[in-house]
Amino acid sequence: MDVSIIAIGNSKGIRLSKALLEKYNITDEVELILEKDYIILKPKAAPRDGWENAFKKMHENGDDHLLIDDVFEDENLEEWS
Repeated sequence: MDVSIIAIGNSKGIRLSKALLEKYNITDEVELILEKDYIILKPKAAPRDGWENAFKKMHENGDDHLLIDDVFEDENLEEWS
């Protein structure tokens, strides 16, 4: 796909079509990756997006139990007082 370079103030940029923005779920920011002779634009995802629903589903399935006890039998908590 060819796109034109356009003036944006003192800088230059590219325009992305509405179809591309919707297809790749691009909103306000993209991650720009420079790799060898390529410039890659990647939709910026929120790092914890979807965690709330995943945790809710884990709880509903009973998968939200501790794998390791948060207090060990031989732990002396008074040394932290």
